[in-house]
This record gives sequence, structure tokens and C-alpha cells, in this order.
Amino acid sequence: MSQQPLDLETRRKRLQFRGWHRGIKEADLILGGYIDLKLNDLSHDDCQWFETLFEEQDVDILAWITGKEETPSHLDHPFIQEMGKLDYIPKAK
Repeated sequence: MSQQPLDLETRRKRLQFRGWHRGIKEADLILGGYIDLKLNDLSHDDCQWFETLFEEQDVDILAWITGKEETPSHLDHPFIQEMGKLDYIPKAK
């Protein structure tokens, strides 16, 4: 029995949950905050990219986002550079 592909809204909600439940607080803030910002604009291709990214370790993802390590070519995407700006994260008061 084959599974039906998930509809776009379900994929977006799953990504949102996974973005906020990474295990490292910094990753939660960066990835969850970014997905919250982009959620309604994510296409199926965008979802596929995030699903692939989320298979990686948090420490590696953070290193790519902050520019401490080079992003692997299969994950090199404008989203990495956008997340690296961190201007979407609310400032602490």
C-alpha cells in the first residue's frame, strides 16, 4: 500500500514543528523563527529542501548559517544566507 503525498499545508506545519523542536535552543530560535516568517510562502520544493536540511545535525546547520563552515553544495540555498542575517529574530529587551 503506497502512502499519499502530504499536502502543502501539512508539510508546512510539520516543518514549523520541526523548526521549533530541534534540541538546541539556538537552532530552535533560528530555524523556527525563520520558518514562521516564511511559512505561507514555502513551496513543495522549499519544503523538500528544509526536510533535507533537517536531517543534518544542529551544530552543522548552525555552522553553515553563521558562516563558520562552508555549506555543502547540496544544501547551498539562499535560505542559508537569509537565516545568517538573523534580522528576523526579535531582540531581547
